[in-house]
Amino acid sequence: MLVGAGKMGLALARGWLDAGLPPNHLLLVDPAPSLAARQLAEDYGLNLNTDASGLLPNVLVLAVKPQVMDPVMESLQPIVGRHTLAISIAAGIDIARLSRGLDMGRVVRTMPNTPAQIGKGITGAVAGSEVSAEDREVAEALLRAAGPVVWFEDEAQLDAVTAVSGSGPAYVFHLVEALAEAARRQGLPDAIAEQLARQTVIGSAALLEADPAPPAVLRQNVTSPNGTTQAGLAVLMGEPGLTDLIDRTVDAARKRSEELGRG
Repeated sequence: MLVGAGKMGLALARGWLDAGLPPNHLLLVDPAPSLAARQLAEDYGLNLNTDASGLLPNVLVLAVKPQVMDPVMESLQPIVGRHTLAISIAAGIDIARLSRGLDMGRVVRTMPNTPAQIGKGITGAVAGSEVSAEDREVAEALLRAAGPVVWFEDEAQLDAVTAVSGSGPAYVFHLVEALAEAARRQGLPDAIAEQLARQTVIGSAALLEADPAPPAVLRQNVTSPNGTTQAGLAVLMGEPGLTDLIDRTVDAARKRSEELGRG
């Protein structure tokens, strides 16, 4: 059962269905389902519910915003128990709080990211103390439909995962915006500026995926001595440079993840 049919919840659901999960094995629960949720339910013949009353899920995936997690968990207490494995994708909400809210201990806390929509995501995960090896395999199978899964023993590291890969796609999209804006300021037409910026990032990401060399080596391969790329990198890698900016960006996101966890 998937509670919360927002963008991330629907991305996971589509990944499971495309990977072969029978539609009758997936229940969607959302008090105000969006058009996209209703369309997915119609396309696959899914059962879409506005509340979870009377349902007894073996696996419960919580895909709601951290700000509403507590009342949602309270409403789910009557239908969960020893028979339920709970998997949360909410930023910042730690296992102790999830266990208290659901009044059960088989909890896996995770942080996927939006490229899950096309099976190119990555998920960080940490298992609660009552999660069995079999539970972990079930969680891994579900999460892997969206991309690779990285497990952590130290739950505190998941706030850093949230700040890096959970929020990271937005940073990359803003990089495209910034590169397109720079192209416009160099006199290129709007449409061409955006096309150049977008395809540059798409192609670079594809090259990263295809070539196992470290990013530093790929960067060096593009950089001719005293050439145009080196001139640009001198700015990005100067003081203060992109590394410092990204470090401060990730630190701010991590701190916010910690704040969300405290409620």
